[in-house]
Amino acid sequence: MGAVNRPDGKVAVVTGGGSGLGRASALALAGAGWTLVLAGRRKDALEETAALAVDTGAVDPERVLAVPTDIRNPEEVSRLFDAVRDRYGRLDLLFNNAGAAAPRRPITETTFQDWNRVLDTIVTGSFLCAREAFRLMSTQQPQGGRIINNGAPSAHVPRPHSHAYTAAKHAVLGLTKVLALDGRPYGITCGQIDVGNVSPPDGAPQPAATQADGTSAVEATIPVDRFTDALLLMAAQPPDTTIQSLVVLPATMPFVGRG
Repeated sequence: MGAVNRPDGKVAVVTGGGSGLGRASALALAGAGWTLVLAGRRKDALEETAALAVDTGAVDPERVLAVPTDIRNPEEVSRLFDAVRDRYGRLDLLFNNAGAAAPRRPITETTFQDWNRVLDTIVTGSFLCAREAFRLMSTQQPQGGRIINNGAPSAHVPRPHSHAYTAAKHAVLGLTKVLALDGRPYGITCGQIDVGNVSPPDGAPQPAATQADGTSAVEATIPVDRFTDALLLMAAQPPDTTIQSLVVLPATMPFVGRG
């Protein structure tokens, strides 16, 4: 594969940018030349990510913006993208990363509150951000942009007792496909990255996971930079090219044949 151009000056929004994969993704994008807009509910965590990006020399302070946002709230999402337009004038990449999890329980013990929280964050939040990204990308000049949704292996095959999370990630897969279709007239692409077990950043041992047969097993993990390298590959494609789907996981992780 030929080299791709550095996207210096191009603007990326990363949701859930205050921790975990969101923070790692933001720092990787900054290091690759992207201007960053970080969204999430915790202002202090977003500002910490921004400071890390600046301290490493990846970006100067004018090229990173932290916007506290609850992506489940339409008004707050609108304000986020207004801030992008006002500060930078355009948007080139949205990484729909923010997520939520619920305790794994039988469906008879899954609470309505847990169901709503997971679906509201993963599905509704992704929809609201994609809607505002479309509004900006389809009207800016030059027109177009890229959306990458953070899926999961659970977008394809479930784990036991993961009703809300599995339903949400399946919905994200459907959203990815329809956004890719509807984005064609505007030069907007949409792809999905599904990542398996990533090593905890604090080095804590990987907990045992329940398998389809009811047993528990400690599964393999990959370093977070295997994920961020894949994300950068997707993000750096030229406008006429999309990586529609990318699954990144430990080679021995039960995914193919999980059931």
